[in-house]
Amino acid sequence: MLETKVAAFLERQSFKLNQKKIVVGVSGGPDSLALLHYMLKEKEKRNLSIVAAHVDHMFRGQESYEDAMFVKSFCEQYKIPFEMIRMNVPEMMEVTGKSSQLAAREARYGFYLNIMEKYDYPYLALGHHGDDQIETMLMRVTRGSTGMARAGIPFSRPFYKGSIFRPFLCLSKDEIWNYCDKHKLSPRLDPSNEKGVYSRNRFRKQVLPFLKTENPHVHESFQRFSEDLKSDEAYLQELTEKQMNTVVKIREKGKITIDINQFLEMPLPLQRRGIQLILNYLYSERPADLSAVHIDQVFHLLHHNGPSGKFDFPFGLKVIRSYLQLSFQFQPDQVEPYFIEVNEPGTIFLPSGGSIRIEYLDREFAAVNSYMAFFYKDKLKWPIIIRTRNNGDRMTLKGMQGTKKLKDIFIDKKIPVQDRDGWPVITDNDGNIIWLPGLKKSALEGIDASARQYILLTYNK
Repeated sequence: MLETKVAAFLERQSFKLNQKKIVVGVSGGPDSLALLHYMLKEKEKRNLSIVAAHVDHMFRGQESYEDAMFVKSFCEQYKIPFEMIRMNVPEMMEVTGKSSQLAAREARYGFYLNIMEKYDYPYLALGHHGDDQIETMLMRVTRGSTGMARAGIPFSRPFYKGSIFRPFLCLSKDEIWNYCDKHKLSPRLDPSNEKGVYSRNRFRKQVLPFLKTENPHVHESFQRFSEDLKSDEAYLQELTEKQMNTVVKIREKGKITIDINQFLEMPLPLQRRGIQLILNYLYSERPADLSAVHIDQVFHLLHHNGPSGKFDFPFGLKVIRSYLQLSFQFQPDQVEPYFIEVNEPGTIFLPSGGSIRIEYLDREFAAVNSYMAFFYKDKLKWPIIIRTRNNGDRMTLKGMQGTKKLKDIFIDKKIPVQDRDGWPVITDNDGNIIWLPGLKKSALEGIDASARQYILLTYNK
């Protein structure tokens, strides 16, 4: 009996109907009409408040309008508050370029939200059933979905001030039809559900009959599988978030950078979910063409033998490996070359970020780190030049004979490729590179026993 199965299902989900205020989405088809009738029967027993909401998507002209009038008449017969809207979804598709299913879904859920706000009803009941669950899970696995998406349609999810819930996920389509027959309900039928152009219909017509031949209760098996996947995934997600907190080195708007070695120490199931977490953080709207193939590309970069590599993801997201770091970032701003002449002490703010402070000192002062450089004033002629690198740049290094290419210094120090073009290069008036802040100092740097005054340069990133 449908009522008994639904009651047991709701109890298993720890969901109580009592005293809830519910908007019921009703198309007029067998699933939603049976759901509205079921809610009507429970109304007095559970002290429910219900309102029916219908959307005419205007795909089928007069026929879809008659669906709306059918639902309206049903609600008037049983004294159920009724709300409807006619939305020209074909026109919306033309304007937005969205598919019929996506445009209709957005229109429908937007209207449901409006009705929930109007009545201050925090719950939305929808008539998805067990056969829908099978179709959804098979479709998502077939197209390469990962993580929680493979669990299919959730029994409930947050929406407005409460949630959407689906009490019929425990039922097959045949059980719903039997309920309609028993209670003499005459639902409307949408002929588009028979068209093979929709992938869901192909699963419904070709795959589902085979599964039901193997096991008439296959919808119950899929629902249990869905619930197991959901609980397992929730636990793995929690573990992943804890691990990723130790792996992420940079987290800012539009960019995440991870330590590759630390990431690869995570168990493989957490690695895949860690990448998904990063993508979910960066994408405000997940691209439809983002799939498991992109995750595989990330793993290729993680295990890539070379020090660098790059993949382009949808919507301009770049995944860049640079030595032992992997960055996910939207197209970074191109650093414009700069050339700054400095003729006196002061603080210079760099176009690429950070600053360099130049000051006189009348005492010896040993530069204690690579972000400070100390020069004998008489050996350093103004202006001091602060610029970006040029092709073929070389510098003499403190304590070494000859010169070395800046390119090789960047490589030795494992400076990410995307950071090199904006790195400040300090030269004297003759064009000699005297300091590469944070990396290398020239032979001119340091204390001179004959010096009376010094120039101190400090780089703040």
